[in-house]
Amino acid sequence: MPADSVRPLRCAIYTRKSTEHGLDQEFNSLDAQREACEAYIKSQASQGWRLLPQHYDDPAYSGGNLDRPALKRLLADITVGKIDVVVVYKIDRLTRSLADFAKLVETFDARSISFVAVTQQFNTTTSMGRLTLNVLLSFAQFERELASERVRDKVAASRKKGKWTGGTVPLGYEAKDKKLVINRAEAQTVRTIFQLYLEVRSFSRLVEELDRRRIVTKRRNTKVPKYRGGIPFTYGPLAYFLKNRIYIGETHHGGKWFKGEHAPILDRETFDRVQQLLKDNYVDRGTKFSASGALLQGKLFDDKGNRMGPTFSSKNGVRYRFYISTALRGRKHAAGSVRRVSAQEIENLVEMELRKRLDAGQPDIAVDQLFGRVQRVMVSVGKIQITLTDPRRSKRPIEISWAFKPKDAVHVQFASSEANADPKLIKAIVRAWAWLGQLSGGHHTSIESLAVAAGYNPKVIRQALRLAFLAPDIARAALHDNTPIRLNQIPKTISLSWREQRQSIG
Repeated sequence: MPADSVRPLRCAIYTRKSTEHGLDQEFNSLDAQREACEAYIKSQASQGWRLLPQHYDDPAYSGGNLDRPALKRLLADITVGKIDVVVVYKIDRLTRSLADFAKLVETFDARSISFVAVTQQFNTTTSMGRLTLNVLLSFAQFERELASERVRDKVAASRKKGKWTGGTVPLGYEAKDKKLVINRAEAQTVRTIFQLYLEVRSFSRLVEELDRRRIVTKRRNTKVPKYRGGIPFTYGPLAYFLKNRIYIGETHHGGKWFKGEHAPILDRETFDRVQQLLKDNYVDRGTKFSASGALLQGKLFDDKGNRMGPTFSSKNGVRYRFYISTALRGRKHAAGSVRRVSAQEIENLVEMELRKRLDAGQPDIAVDQLFGRVQRVMVSVGKIQITLTDPRRSKRPIEISWAFKPKDAVHVQFASSEANADPKLIKAIVRAWAWLGQLSGGHHTSIESLAVAAGYNPKVIRQALRLAFLAPDIARAALHDNTPIRLNQIPKTISLSWREQRQSIG
């Protein structure tokens, strides 16, 4: 067959090196791989092989995964039909994982891409060729896992001897010549924080004092902004800091602590006193957030962007749930205009608004599914803003007007232009409708189940539900009209007959 009639095959060379070692040389491993691949492509010129000018080189990238920039570009060009043959020096340059290789072969086969390793002759179109390739990949994966095990064993042995093997350098130390060396200025800061905790004896007061003294986390020189440090302490990092045994000269590995080579910053007596105080101050609430019944957990924020988390208080055997701003834990000055809000009432307001706007055709949708459509709720003195997960349903945040009274416990109510309206009655009716919807929708199978989720005594639920069965004209009068109906005018045992309701309420 004449050479002119041979179909040209566009060949892409892929090269990879696992480490940075030797990359600064004039002729490095990547150059050697490419030179060998180019020579092989030239030897196949009679078969129509033509080298593409694009370079697909991954320096200092592991073959244990496919998260490599040049490989991603190679696969993207294969997808759009720019490549016919992929050429590598050895199969392990492409991948060292059998699972990843199976994905690559599937991609190649789907687009009829040939794959060649110039130092390992095989044909992927035959069963014997695939078997040979899988055997080679098995050894490549074994070699990678063996190297990983050697590194882990070396790190474990070094840590048990107290050596520093890398990682995040804690406040008070610097890493020099693969060892931890005390930074005198930071070490004094460490001692100050531990001593302050022993004096103030609480995290909230400690955070306030650290802010007043402008004491922040360790500053680091890194390209990633979130790892640069130099930010105010919060509860989580502060608790980890106070429990870190590295400050008494120990190193950690595999859940155990060993005597370290570095010098301690604290004496053991001070450290032990802090640990005992942490233990004494620990409060086990016994209820996980996921089981607390807080429908707006992780979604409620004040108007300064602080997350509002669930909490509760108990009085006369009745449990009352609230959401409080996380800024109250040590940084009250950073809290928004609403610091504490009744959980039941804010949840009822959000639920009623969502049902009115979103569920005209789905009146029986479960409450958890309804709140699953909420991405974020922001509360301020004058309004509540609801942002949905699906912007197609509402491009702008949904707004609910409400009034706020600056008391220790925030009371939520609908804003009303009627001076004579009873806000307590309005809230009670809204809550009753919401609870009735949860019961009729099957979200709760009994009043007792609803009471547990709402944090109320079942007796309170039963008494409140009577307001969901008020005569329409009475409900309208309470919500909209000037008629001065008060909550205390409605009998605790009200008849279901609307005529008798009108007679008893007057």
